[in-house]
Amino acid sequence: MNIRSLETFYWLAKLGNFRATGETLHVSQPTISARISGLEDELGVELFDRSGRSAVLTAKGRELLIYAEKILELHQELLEKVADPESIHGTIRLGVAETIAYTWLPKLIERINETYPAINLELDVDVSPSLAEKLIKREIDIAFLIGDVRHEGFVTKHFCSYSLTWVASKKMPLPETPLSLSSLARIPIITYPRMSEPHTYIRSLIHPVGRSIQIHSSSSLSTIIRMTVDGMGVSALPKEIVSSELQSGRLRELEVEANVPDLVFNVAYITAPGGHIVRAIADLSLALVASNNE
Repeated sequence: MNIRSLETFYWLAKLGNFRATGETLHVSQPTISARISGLEDELGVELFDRSGRSAVLTAKGRELLIYAEKILELHQELLEKVADPESIHGTIRLGVAETIAYTWLPKLIERINETYPAINLELDVDVSPSLAEKLIKREIDIAFLIGDVRHEGFVTKHFCSYSLTWVASKKMPLPETPLSLSSLARIPIITYPRMSEPHTYIRSLIHPVGRSIQIHSSSSLSTIIRMTVDGMGVSALPKEIVSSELQSGRLRELEVEANVPDLVFNVAYITAPGGHIVRAIADLSLALVASNNE
């Protein structure tokens, strides 16, 4: 009996599906089947009822699950306390919103490489709702996203916040004085994708004073920045991601009567036996932000 077999058993018991278990553990379905069969042969009992479409635990399987969780938790504690970080290997799938990819991701990757040189990273840059869905489906291991992941077995912690600054191209003939909401409503606005927090808030802010407002939305920050620099509209963006455009003069800050709420990002990940590396990398990211704010 080995840890990999117990980990495979645990995830199959939780997910009830060979394909999902294989995706979670980054192994093929035949490997999953071989590990479970080997475990059943060693124990001399059937652990799953395979008569249906899902893998359902037998009575003996339910008994084993109690012990498997304890053993995997103890193994996790052992690695955290004793193991050399350089000996820890595997693949971690990071899902990040594009704002994080522009700002914290390079520093985080550097820190992970320094601490866990044998860990491989798979990066998935996507919008927050998609990242939350992928995390719940176990298609990624950690997500840096806007909002909480309200699902059993997942932890969500505050990661960082960004203030949004209204910016426009100097090509646009806009006054230096603060813009009223009615004036802003007459200008095309370029913002985050529909159903995102900035998009929803801006629409609710402007709608009472301008029912025919023109809002261009995009899931690509680079597209939003390019459209704003080209003078196609104004946008509310974190100053951190347009610092070079502001310094070069391609964009300028606007004063507007109303501010858009901060973008608040969280780090979310699954809590499960054997997930010590996932938790350790989440903790690394939180420590990185904390040290930068000191």
